Amino acid sequence: MKIIAFGASPSKNSINKKLATYTAHLFENAEVEVLDLNDFEMPLFTVDIEETIGKHELAYKFLTKIESADILVISMAENNGNYSVAFKNIFDWCTRINAKVFQEKPMLLMATSPGARGGSNVLAVAKNAFPFYGGTIKETFSLPSFDDNFDTEVGKISNDELDKQLRDIVKNF
Repeated sequence: MKIIAFGASPSKNSINKKLATYTAHLFENAEVEVLDLNDFEMPLFTVDIEETIGKHELAYKFLTKIESADILVISMAENNGNYSVAFKNIFDWCTRINAKVFQEKPMLLMATSPGARGGSNVLAVAKNAFPFYGGTIKETFSLPSFDDNFDTEVGKISNDELDKQLRDIVKNF
């Protein structure tokens, strides 16, 4: 079983990438590939740019990664209640090639933030939108107050109750 995981943020120290990486490695007997959105940096999508350069090769590469997965583990970064611009740009380029970006792959959709709501706004936006784009969301998880509930030294959730909740989600996935 192959898992493609990513945090939907371009930050080099993305807390969402840390959560997605930790979570993906909880799946037993899985090959895990963690994507870095910086590897898919493209010009800001506009139809004018698309008309000039065509479909961007990095969008094809991103879609190929999604295609290779048996399971997607995605943790959404929240920027002003919505997706990060970096993720949205990749998403926009990809939809011009395949509107079903997530290709009906089973998905564990998550979010975290430094705040107590744990990215709940962007999680709700993604949960409502992704099914229209081939997202088969099997489970969701929000980790509130990342700095209080995740040990970055060890790379795992430090709150036992929240860690058990996530482990149960993975176990029953």
